[in-house]
Amino acid sequence: MHTTTRGALRVSGILVALATATSGCGPDAPADDTSGKSSGRPSAKSPSSSPAKQGLGDILVGGKAVTGSQPSGLAKIPYRRTYTDGALYAPVTGYRSMAFGASGLERVYDDVLGAGASGAAPGDVATTIEPAVQKAAFDALGDRRGAAVALDAESGKLLALVSTPSYDPAMFSGRSTKDAQAWKSVLGDSRSPMLNRALRQADAPGATFSVVVAAAALEQGLYTTVDDATVSPLAYVLPLSTTRVTGASSACVNASIRVALRLSCANVFTKWAAELGQDRLRSVAEKFGFDDDRLDVPLRVAESSYPQAGTSAPAAALTGIGAGDVRATVLQMARVAAAVANDGRLVPPRLVERVTTADGTARKPEAGAGSPVQAVSRGTAEALRAALGSGGKTGWVPGGGGDSAASWFIGHTETSDGRRIAVAVRVEGLAASAGADEDGGGRAAARVAEKILAGVGG
Repeated sequence: MHTTTRGALRVSGILVALATATSGCGPDAPADDTSGKSSGRPSAKSPSSSPAKQGLGDILVGGKAVTGSQPSGLAKIPYRRTYTDGALYAPVTGYRSMAFGASGLERVYDDVLGAGASGAAPGDVATTIEPAVQKAAFDALGDRRGAAVALDAESGKLLALVSTPSYDPAMFSGRSTKDAQAWKSVLGDSRSPMLNRALRQADAPGATFSVVVAAAALEQGLYTTVDDATVSPLAYVLPLSTTRVTGASSACVNASIRVALRLSCANVFTKWAAELGQDRLRSVAEKFGFDDDRLDVPLRVAESSYPQAGTSAPAAALTGIGAGDVRATVLQMARVAAAVANDGRLVPPRLVERVTTADGTARKPEAGAGSPVQAVSRGTAEALRAALGSGGKTGWVPGGGGDSAASWFIGHTETSDGRRIAVAVRVEGLAASAGADEDGGGRAAARVAEKILAGVGG
């Protein structure tokens, strides 16, 4: 689903926060969303690996296997895959089916996980996922359509990768009539449970993109500090248009970056997008990871994009509030939050910690997501953190109601042991109106994020 807002906009609802706590490919796509076979560099021997192990190799979360296998009785496919908490980890593991192939890490690391004719397990794949954080995100989202990502800002490790509603890959891991019926049921589900919404769905990011715009305003010299006053009328008329974009309150008149971020002043961000121009705004967006069509973790990630030249002046201005033709995955917006949390340094995200082969050789997977980059200066990152502050909030909900609305949240926390954790949440199909109930509007994503950050601990 693509949510595009044009014309008059309403400003209300969702929360975007970058707050530091001191205490602490299509919608139905069963087709693989991965980037290819596994590879890596040999390193140390792992004493825990057993060359004599029979069956399929396992995918590990928190050091424990969330997969297993049992004899199938068939010579060509000697083992059938089993799953522990299959729906919880499906966006990570993918599925392995005797009848329908494989996806996710099951497919990327088929050479490591698939048992050969001898029945010996080639090896195991250890992920970066933290069970408590994954479960906190999964439980918080419930059965709603949505996604959540938690990311260690300094290392790039994915601590949670959740997409809901989910599915249990154990339901069709075999080749019986029951498996075929389960497969058909999952494929026919209108909620698209097999779509990895965290990695494969790019949509209008709404007010979360205002963080990128604020960064561009500082990086490109539009303003010197986050407290500089702007010349911003409450109702900003889009260039070459009669459409007005109105700020959330009278405080949005001539609002500074600090005020504009906290109050979600759409009038300010659309004006800044027009003043910066597409080229300058795009250059900053790309440093945050937009327009990268090669990202994998190693699961393939859909491209997050900022519109190219040729966009109309009104549509270009609307990109300032994440509308127009801006598209972003939940992972991408978690990366924006992570870069701000990490002094402007953007570290490639990764889902796999190590691969251990049957002979005990452990190897790190090759970096498939590029190299660390300085997305914005340390000074800009520090200024944005200061502007948002502890509990700082700014919000925007795309126009329209029902299934066309979505709630977004990005934020970060610093745990008591010094880890900087970024989160991004998107919840679909919520009323985009002010005063919605506690589970509606933009409050939904913020509430999910609060529970995820609580699950991080510290």
